[in-house]
Amino acid sequence: MSATSVEGVRRANLGEVLRLVHHEGPRSRAVITSETGLNRSTVADLVATLGAQGLVVERDPDPTRRVGRPSPIVAPSDDVVAIAVNPEVDAIDVGAVTLGGRVRLRAREPVRGAVSVADVVAVVARLVDEWRSGPLNGCRLAGGGVAVPGLVRASDGIVRLAPHLGWRDEDLGGRLAHATGLSFAVGNDASLGARAERLFGAARDHADVVYLNGGASGIGGGLILHGVAIGGAGGYAGEWGQNRPSILAEADRRTHDGVLEDEVNRARLLAAAGLETADDTTLARALAASADPAAQAEVARQRRILAATLANAANVLNPSVIVLGGFLAILRDGDPEGLAEAVRSQALAAPAEDLEIRAAALGENRLLIGAAEAAFGPLLADPLSR
Repeated sequence: MSATSVEGVRRANLGEVLRLVHHEGPRSRAVITSETGLNRSTVADLVATLGAQGLVVERDPDPTRRVGRPSPIVAPSDDVVAIAVNPEVDAIDVGAVTLGGRVRLRAREPVRGAVSVADVVAVVARLVDEWRSGPLNGCRLAGGGVAVPGLVRASDGIVRLAPHLGWRDEDLGGRLAHATGLSFAVGNDASLGARAERLFGAARDHADVVYLNGGASGIGGGLILHGVAIGGAGGYAGEWGQNRPSILAEADRRTHDGVLEDEVNRARLLAAAGLETADDTTLARALAASADPAAQAEVARQRRILAATLANAANVLNPSVIVLGGFLAILRDGDPEGLAEAVRSQALAAPAEDLEIRAAALGENRLLIGAAEAAFGPLLADPLSR
């Protein structure tokens, strides 16, 4: 084997070990040896190299373990972070996410009116500058990721269309890189949310996942089949909100010729709760506490339309779990079994019999964690890259 081949194998093994502790959590060298199939001396060398790079740290083993020689615990370093960004029509969320998927810092910049690419770049550049000299001083910034509510071309990260933001053919990643000196990966928000929930959240134990994200800009989706994220030919798959809704009762229709996100809609829920603006937690509490029959009727109406969409997803894709994020989780959590039964009643029996419908486990951090995962991609592929 040539020297180049040997080095390539070693770099691949470094990536495998780093991905393991990043996605699955801290574990002993002995467990890493068992899970990778590598020998003990190789694992020891790889861990030492990752430690020298500042990517992992080793901790003393559990002192209560008395049997055999204890193995040190290898954990991803909290000082390796990615900058994660989620621009929306009502706010720009920015976070610093560590290896292991922990949100170390988070800032939310409320906005009124149109949000331009220049606005996003200015906010991110300012926060990165503040964090570099403050709470992230001494940390390694692995890059950045952006979760955009719109169509993002997979080949180059160009935002082809983000209709609610008014963006078309924008090189957001390039502009952020120029402003911060960091490389930025850009992807669809729901697709990145699906990845986050699959790796760290509600779908960790599932390989066939439909994820639907409900945000201020509408409804997007992500799809994972046999553990592989499905993006489609150009990366545009998952635009559930732009599909025509299945509305069984004409009285449930609120638009003449609207799409799903016109009918199942966060703004309508805010209005029903008597709120002008609110985060999802506040909105959920307001709806749960409301005794207004009109508010309860609006939640039930949206749940009926959502159930038909989920039944279609079950029939076509046969996922083992459907994960709902954002305001869609609010619709589920108000009556989880009622929604599940409504889905089962409209779907074929076989694909629906073992289907689970879960709320996103990562809450408001789901899109930031997904964006960070895109940013960590090059580092996980080659931990010796700089």
